Amino acid sequence: MNKFMKIAKQNAEKGITNNEGGPFGAIIIDKLGNIISNGNNKVFKEKDPTAHAEIVAIREACKKLNSYDLSEYILYTSCEPCPMCLSAIIWSNIKTVYYGCTKKDADKIGFRDDMIYEYLKGNNKELITLKEMDREECLKTFKKYQNENGIIY
Repeated sequence: MNKFMKIAKQNAEKGITNNEGGPFGAIIIDKLGNIISNGNNKVFKEKDPTAHAEIVAIREACKKLNSYDLSEYILYTSCEPCPMCLSAIIWSNIKTVYYGCTKKDADKIGFRDDMIYEYLKGNNKELITLKEMDREECLKTFKKYQNENGIIY
């Protein structure tokens, strides 16, 4: 077994043993193989639905590195990232992710990622109601940011 995936798996098992959350673990390393951060699902412990293993590892890495840019780092996770984690990975600029179990494996044990993937495809629209409101007023804040940062819109 890959040594980094083994650590991600151990992180998942630690989380289960400590009743911190679901069976998910992650690790972020640099290109030399140095461990930057570890994460396991802490949804139960933190009472936070966003405390997935990948998010926990990303938050720890960003804090440790004092940066939101993880483009020079690699993530190993015990399961294919859910849509939220995938988005966080993309926003943090991580370019390489290795995963163990698939999203179909997660579905078989009761995790609902598929309904979100379906929503993103334009299906399952009853999942949530999104309504635009007060756009013109909110755009003023965007324009202020644009002006202060020299962004051409």
